Amino acid sequence: MTRADLFAQIKQKQSYLCVGLDADVAKLPGHLLNLADPIFEFNKQIIDATRPYAVAYKPNLAFYEALGAAGWESLRKTIAYIPKECLVIADAKRGDIGNTSQLYAKAFFETLGADAITVAPYMGEDSIKPFVGFPGKWVIVLAHTSNPGSEDFQLMRDGEGERLYEKVIRKAQRWATPDQLMFVVGATHADRIGAIRALAPEHFFLVPGVGAQGGDLGAISRHGMNAQCGLLVNASRSILYASSGADFAEAAGAEAKKLQAEMAQYLAGR
Repeated sequence: MTRADLFAQIKQKQSYLCVGLDADVAKLPGHLLNLADPIFEFNKQIIDATRPYAVAYKPNLAFYEALGAAGWESLRKTIAYIPKECLVIADAKRGDIGNTSQLYAKAFFETLGADAITVAPYMGEDSIKPFVGFPGKWVIVLAHTSNPGSEDFQLMRDGEGERLYEKVIRKAQRWATPDQLMFVVGATHADRIGAIRALAPEHFFLVPGVGAQGGDLGAISRHGMNAQCGLLVNASRSILYASSGADFAEAAGAEAKKLQAEMAQYLAGR
């Protein structure tokens, strides 16, 4: 998916919502558990209910890998079921060098058919470059994440006062264009997103932390948007587990619709 295609979807749906498909077996509604593939059935109903409001879906690989071969099959079916107009993000947080990264890229882009993958930049340029260059595919680099532990390293300053996450954002832009590269910027850092946008004015940001983690959608939107929106705001638990009963999909759709309606206000005029 190109940047133009993504922005077209954002304008059409008046939304920049990404739904995180973090399907936890322990949290699934009980009536699904006797099915042959409860994870896929849960995801399928969530996708059906949220499709009018979402422009992207983000399966978190840990929830599938933990289930072994059955989990990978659920993931494969889920990715195949996601509507073609939506961006599919494999939240894998991979990061290695040389042919290892090349094979990770092939696994997620070619074998599974994802449009994007999250990657960890700690090992530097040669851990990122193998993911770049697949036509229509995106690399999403962890920059300033939403978890409390992000302060352990990401806020460290070098001798010139530059924070580590700022260095990552500045340097990674040399490795790929805004049509190939996004950054993860946590919604819990809304006070910094304006300065982060100044560092990367053209790139899309994947923004986790809205919903259950309490990120401020308004502040993120006002200070983080660019001319092509430039934001994919992820919500997972607040949508997936809006209800634990038989009406879970209906409740998920209502929660997604609520977020989309707020996003439409911030998109007005773009």
